[in-house]
Amino acid sequence: MNFIDDLKRKYASQSVLGQLIAIIVSITLLTWLLKWVFPLGFTWFSLPADLWETLMQPWSVLTYGFLHSDIIHLFFNMMILFSFGGMMLNFFKSRQLLTLFFAGVLSGAAFFLIGVGLFPEFVGAASLIGASAGVYAVVIFVCAYQPETEVRLIFFNLKLKYIGYGLLVISLAGIFGRLNVGGNLAHLGGAAIGFYAAVKMKEGIDILKGLASTGDYFLSFFKTRPKKEKKAKMKTVYRNKNVKKKMPSSKSAQQVKIDSILDKISASGYESLTKAEKDFLFKAGKD
Repeated sequence: MNFIDDLKRKYASQSVLGQLIAIIVSITLLTWLLKWVFPLGFTWFSLPADLWETLMQPWSVLTYGFLHSDIIHLFFNMMILFSFGGMMLNFFKSRQLLTLFFAGVLSGAAFFLIGVGLFPEFVGAASLIGASAGVYAVVIFVCAYQPETEVRLIFFNLKLKYIGYGLLVISLAGIFGRLNVGGNLAHLGGAAIGFYAAVKMKEGIDILKGLASTGDYFLSFFKTRPKKEKKAKMKTVYRNKNVKKKMPSSKSAQQVKIDSILDKISASGYESLTKAEKDFLFKAGKD
């Protein structure tokens, strides 16, 4: 249990971007295990290259974005998402990043399914997996929003707009070269929503606002909720009207008598006391 608690604490200490990456990696690893144990189960979460099959498993328009074919596919997607997602968070909120990522995943699924519907033989029968559409949405958004910003690429600096152009050229070349046509269509879908969102943002229009409620819904999965404090149980108390409160007397009878004797001493002296008064004062002193 200590190991689980440590994982929970580390997860809670991460930014929303780190938590998103952690969830994608965890789900990918779990689906690899599922694929090894029950290969058919993996297909339930990938996006089928068929409109009718997609209607039978509608959740796949989102879940495919959490699956990856191998470690290289997963590594590069997460590395790029971490880099460009961090840049986006310098200017925008976590909700907007999440909303854009999931909008990219949905847009990628739409481009893929449209391609399958219009050109089934050209696209092929392979199902779609990978977070690339969501990653493309974030990358192209950053490149279009800050096109002149330079970033360091190993040995030289390069403006973000050229990175965006390069990714688009690679995807188009893959489509026309019939290399991973379905995947590259999804890339273009993610890129399209990312570019459009960036252009509108520069005009002062947040097109993601319409999807804000969806973004908030997903954001709730990445927030740790504080434990609710247990309220003390209310008890019903009945008051017995017949019981009278005991009011403490201002002075006891003994103290009153002592005070009178002391007053007599101060006025007439100790010798003025009677034997009974002296005995009473002596006994009171012992008490």
